[in-house]
Amino acid sequence: MKTIDELLAEGVAGRRVFVRADLNVPLDSGTITDDGRIRAVLPTVKALADAGAKVVVASHLGRPKGAPDPAFSLATAASRLGELLGRGVAFATDTVGESAKSVVAGLHDGDVAVIENLRFNAGETAKDDAERGEFADRLAALADVYVGDGFGAVHRKHASVYDLPARLPHYAGYLIATEVGVLKKLTEDVQRPYVVALGGAKVSDKLAVIDQLLAKADRLLIGGGMAYTFLKAKGYEVGVSLLQEDQIPAVKEYIERAEKSGVELVLPVDVLTAAEFPDLKTKAPANPTTVAADAMPADQMGLDIGPESGNLYASKLADAATVFWNGPMGVFEHPDYAEGTKSVAQALVESKGFTVVGGGDSAAAVRILGFDETAFGHISTGGGASLEYLEGKTLPGLAALED
Repeated sequence: MKTIDELLAEGVAGRRVFVRADLNVPLDSGTITDDGRIRAVLPTVKALADAGAKVVVASHLGRPKGAPDPAFSLATAASRLGELLGRGVAFATDTVGESAKSVVAGLHDGDVAVIENLRFNAGETAKDDAERGEFADRLAALADVYVGDGFGAVHRKHASVYDLPARLPHYAGYLIATEVGVLKKLTEDVQRPYVVALGGAKVSDKLAVIDQLLAKADRLLIGGGMAYTFLKAKGYEVGVSLLQEDQIPAVKEYIERAEKSGVELVLPVDVLTAAEFPDLKTKAPANPTTVAADAMPADQMGLDIGPESGNLYASKLADAATVFWNGPMGVFEHPDYAEGTKSVAQALVESKGFTVVGGGDSAAAVRILGFDETAFGHISTGGGASLEYLEGKTLPGLAALED
């Protein structure tokens, strides 16, 4: 795929450059709680603007139902982008309507604009090719060149991600080029030992990637809510913990495959339990109990890996040459259940290997828990996209950038 450096070498002064970014930031009562995805696109936007392009930034935010919804407006993200760029950013209050046309027409060389949430138009996410194509045609009318830099959306066959690049000269932005380079290090000529730590709520979200990793990784560390399905598959009592009963047969198969293939599958040896889920708004003390993983009370739920497990996982990460981590080890948003996730993050910080935090909640946890982002080899902006790449799937947004 062609890169933004090639585009800059061709010259962009005076040209309208459509940048498909990922500004899908978390909001709490209208306030951005983590601006990592906005910061990730800054190098691309700044380089284009500094070279004299008329930059049109577009993104989705949340899951509106194909119509305008003030709760999902990109206005706040556009304002934050301007603050980080240190320059004014114009904002269009629609996607391809009169506001977008007017704002783009008013751009001077080096100016930046953000158009409203792409998912306010049903054509962005339509299953019908013609409907998506019609929206892509209208987006294409706003630009002369396309730069794909929204890595968090490249696994979606959406109009701005898949159909629009076919209508304009297209290039990969700095973020996508970096993300793809990192993922190749995790799939091609991997430095060993290769250790993967997987957490998060649902084991069903990770089965496909586990299937692939059983042929590539040296160790798999399992935590988070998904760990209880693994523990149940081993015959343990898991109380009222998060459990996907229908996935137990598949998990049993993977446990057997790991043993046969020599992949070390590491499960929690102790867990923190409580009778109910903690209050994440007040952060009121939850008074958890630490119990052995094979001795959970029937009326308790597991909410984090225990201290012994944290030490065990850290030891399994200590000699790794390559680490991929996706998914927290527990309910890290509550201080009583953050230690398991902290222990894994700290082990990555101390690692001498190449460490990748695989986006999503893991990336959020790193920031929320106060870790220095530069201490990790790479923090991905796209959890779902990273996982699908590791599963071996073709990602529509990357395929569209190929020539």
